[in-house]
Amino acid sequence: MQQIINFVIRNKTFLLFLFLFSVALALTIQSHSYHRSKFINSANGITGGLYSLSNSIDKYFNLQKENEILSEENKQLRETLFNLKSSANNSSIDTSYSDKIYKVFTADVYKNSYSLTNNYLTINKGKNDSIKQDFGVITSKGIIGIVDNLSGNYATVLSILSKKSRINAKLNTSNHIGSLTWDGDSPKIVQLIDVSKFAPVKVGDTIVTGGQSAIFPKGIGIGSVDSFETDISGDTYTIQVKLFNDMSSIGTVYILENRDRKEIIDLENNSDE
Repeated sequence: MQQIINFVIRNKTFLLFLFLFSVALALTIQSHSYHRSKFINSANGITGGLYSLSNSIDKYFNLQKENEILSEENKQLRETLFNLKSSANNSSIDTSYSDKIYKVFTADVYKNSYSLTNNYLTINKGKNDSIKQDFGVITSKGIIGIVDNLSGNYATVLSILSKKSRINAKLNTSNHIGSLTWDGDSPKIVQLIDVSKFAPVKVGDTIVTGGQSAIFPKGIGIGSVDSFETDISGDTYTIQVKLFNDMSSIGTVYILENRDRKEIIDLENNSDE
């Protein structure tokens, strides 16, 4: 308290000036409509600026929550889309909510390699989240890989940037299919091999999943034709595919479960026997 009194005594002249200036300013504003309107407009501008700043800060700190909400909405939309496509491809399939074929999960990437011979991603979903081996993994732009190993809360994903990876794919403009592989060279380019020489291939054509597996639905984006050449045999093309995804920068992914996968595999295994 004594310090406050000492401060007032030391600065009494300046404080008196501030007091008289404030009184004069208030009287001027009150007695002149022009000055009053200018003051109110200035005060509103300052208040609006402070509210805008506060709102921006609030939005910034809520980005993670907003991203989670958007990811959940995207997951539901993709689930609906995949099931509608399945229904269109086979009119006997009932894709009502309770009987949908594809279920979609969201996950975050904790680790991602893209410069090795066989690359993997680590995601924060595992057995405790009903994730299983051989589930497909994609982003909003295209495919990423296939779930390989799992623990309770995590899973590793075999990236399409792996010499072990082999995925059924096709030209979007036709039903000519091939196998998607990687030669270990560029993380931006993969190869679509064993494509018939009769396929109408052009630079810029879109490559999508072929749908002839129990992992990925038909028509998920992969990339575009960068170049192509005929193989030594002369019967097939090898197509260089520029990926839609930047495999060096993957954040949120979607995991696809085909609920009919076991039935399909069991049937194919019985046919092989």
